[in-house]
Formats: sequence, structure tokens, C-alpha cells
Amino acid sequence: MSKTINSPIIIGLTGGIGSGKTTVAKLFNKLGVESVDVDDIAREVVAPGENCLQEIVQAFGRDILTEDGSLDRAGLRQIVFADTALRKKLESITHPAIKARLKQKIASCESKIVLLVHPLLFETGQNSECKFTIAISVSKQIQIERVMRRDNNSEQQVNRIMDTQLTNQERIERADFILENTSNNADLSVKVFQLHNKLQSLLSLE
Repeated sequence: MSKTINSPIIIGLTGGIGSGKTTVAKLFNKLGVESVDVDDIAREVVAPGENCLQEIVQAFGRDILTEDGSLDRAGLRQIVFADTALRKKLESITHPAIKARLKQKIASCESKIVLLVHPLLFETGQNSECKFTIAISVSKQIQIERVMRRDNNSEQQVNRIMDTQLTNQERIERADFILENTSNNADLSVKVFQLHNKLQSLLSLE
């Protein structure tokens, strides 16, 4: 007997690098909403043995691999965020694979609502597949400090990455709902709970 393919209601969650997307997604998870994170999928499709990794090696050379044959993500990030043409070349390899894997992951979810966590939700046009979109609003300084601490990146490198994304204000203007993240987890938890209830009501899922 074939497994039933789920067609959940997709809610997009976006925010710049270091905005707290993972934290917000986990809070929704606690409320019974499954999530699919594009950043996780992006790591999966370039794992050893994946076609994507082979294409990246063909395009950028074997120096982009670590000693164990894995992708040197930090090294590749430095290369592509310093050269727009190379970044677009990488995206032409990874984006189709990510999109296909994303579709599979969403279909395998069992909750009625699925959170699509995507840093480039609007930039890639994936918001068109979402019933509603949520943007996390956070100050640029908090973003920079978090990413420098988390990824051991320089401020210059973080700014280069942020330059490839929409600004905080641009995301706010496009999104249906805004979540203000001030780094107070208790406060953020209350906001997510309230937004979840609002979504349940709007979608008649109460």
C-alpha cells in the first residue's frame, strides 16, 4: 500500500543570517508545527556521494574539499561571497537540488502546517508557495555579533553575506507577520505562541 502524500499548509519563515530562525522554528516545533530548514537541506545536498558535490568539485576544483573528502564550506563561502559571478555559478548547481529535496521533505511531514525556514525566501521566490510569511526582525548589530561568535567569521565576511540578502526593512515590508527578536527568549516564546494561535484561527485549524 503506497504512503499517502501530505499537502500541508506552508508557512514561510525568513530572516537574515543570525536572526534566530532556528530558535523560532524550535518554538513552533514545541507547538506541534513541523519545520523544514533550507540551510539543513543545503548541507545535505553537498554531502560526500551527492551529485551536487561532484558538480561543485568540477566547477571549483578539488582544493575546495577537506582531507576527508567533505566540502570545505567555510573556504567556499569566502570564495563565492567575494565574487558575484562565482556565487551565481554555485547557486546554479545547488538551488535545483535544494528545491527538489525541499519538496520531498515537505511532503513527508505529517503536521497540518509546515514551517518553511528559508533565509532567502523572498529572494528565491519560494514565498509564492507559502500561505503566509513571517519575517524575523532583528538589529544588524545583533546579527553581526551572533554570526561572528557562532561561525568565527570576521565582521567583513558577515557583511558580505548580509549584502547578498534583503535588508531587515525589505523583509518586513514583504512579510505577512513580523516577529521582533530582541534576544530575550522568554519574550520570543510568548510572541511565537501568540502568532501560532493567530495562524490556527486564520486557517480554521482550532
